[in-house]
Amino acid sequence: MKQALQFYVNGAWVDPIGRETLDVINPATEEAYARIALGTHADVDRAVAAAKQAFPAFSRTSRKERVQLLESVIAVYKKRYEEMAEAISDEMGAPLAFSRDAQVAAGLGHLSQVLEVLKTYEFDEVINNTLVTREPVGVCGFITPWNWPMNQITCKVGPALATGCTMVLKPSEVAPMSGVLFTEIIHEAGVPAGIYNMVNGDGPTVGQALSTHPDIDMVSFTGSTRAGIAVAKAAADTVKRVSQELGGKSPNIILPDADINKAVTHGASSCFSNSGQSCNAPTRMLVPADRQEEVIAIAKKIAEQTIVGDPRSATTTIGPVVSKLQYDKIQGLIEAGIAEGARLVTGGPGRPEHLNRGYYIRPTVFADVRNDMTIAREEIFGPVLSILPYTSEDEAIAIANDTVYGLSSYVTAGAIEHARDVARRIRAGMVHINGAPGDLAAAFGGYKQSGNGREWGKFGLEDFLEVKSMFGYQAA
Repeated sequence: MKQALQFYVNGAWVDPIGRETLDVINPATEEAYARIALGTHADVDRAVAAAKQAFPAFSRTSRKERVQLLESVIAVYKKRYEEMAEAISDEMGAPLAFSRDAQVAAGLGHLSQVLEVLKTYEFDEVINNTLVTREPVGVCGFITPWNWPMNQITCKVGPALATGCTMVLKPSEVAPMSGVLFTEIIHEAGVPAGIYNMVNGDGPTVGQALSTHPDIDMVSFTGSTRAGIAVAKAAADTVKRVSQELGGKSPNIILPDADINKAVTHGASSCFSNSGQSCNAPTRMLVPADRQEEVIAIAKKIAEQTIVGDPRSATTTIGPVVSKLQYDKIQGLIEAGIAEGARLVTGGPGRPEHLNRGYYIRPTVFADVRNDMTIAREEIFGPVLSILPYTSEDEAIAIANDTVYGLSSYVTAGAIEHARDVARRIRAGMVHINGAPGDLAAAFGGYKQSGNGREWGKFGLEDFLEVKSMFGYQAA
């Protein structure tokens, strides 16, 4: 069994102050394969103190110094790329090819993107005789999730390093081994002591300690809306900045003039990708009512062609979901869909028939879904697609916007102008038009209960900056 029983504080691996540990479960086998230490408030105090001490010097480093630092981190990340793919596959059950080509690649993409932004970003702006400058926000606490571990860690650590912030990271205790490996990368890259610190632990202890700590200037959290609310409440007493990327229930509007086969194939495949464990997954497919049967046939075919199995098999499309807790939650929601009268097209409760262990979910498609059903309201976070029929474009847009979430959305039309018009009417932070992929230089984040911050590109960089006005700076 792998052991990760130390934390990284002030440039060194240190023993925890407490003695509690946690087994890390491989979701494909349901067996423990690693063990981590669980941090305490005292461990957080020690890490925050190191970050606070390092901040004054690091905040005054030059652009050139921070560029070189990021370049060093990227070089080591590339060197340990395959190790990272293995770590993510083991801890969250991602197929190895997907772990390599999507999960690890996302981390490299964000580090590379923030490096390019840093090279040219204008931190100073003269307005009349005033200098408006952007300075690092301070000591940051990062609470990251298990579903895209490197994507979310690098979305926070990269811009923090670029702007001159210091930090304490708490990776997800469900999938912590990639975070431990990333910390080894930071150390090997020569990041000076105190700038980056890592404490493993659970949300109610380490996450709460970071959120309430008076010497933390900003908390950046990615996870469920429920947990995000708790973080915001905990942070309120110290009036720290809180940046959140939370849940989603993304609508996928397929308009009557779209190529139905292409749009449904892409939408269903995207919904099942990563075992459905993506906050921006297109889980609500809105289709013309008179084309629903055609849509059902295509979605059913995609679901039944999705190969669920061993993450280390080259033929596997999706692996298990990350934990028994997630498995049980998804099973309950599938049962709710059936009980509330949605038409079960394929999939359903239980594991795929050929699997007798592991947290595997059958790719599931529901049709005749109403937007007031539980499966249309709650974030399932599994490979479950809901097909909702509509009779007019206005109705489709109303259904799309009838949700507490507003993270992502998808619109497909035959004419680009038609898709653009509908996209402007959707209340969400992102819209994918005609199957377009995400753009790492653009902004990632949501409206409403999907959060209040932005990541990626220059927008992610600016989340870590305070704005200072120096009046009279240009005066003679």
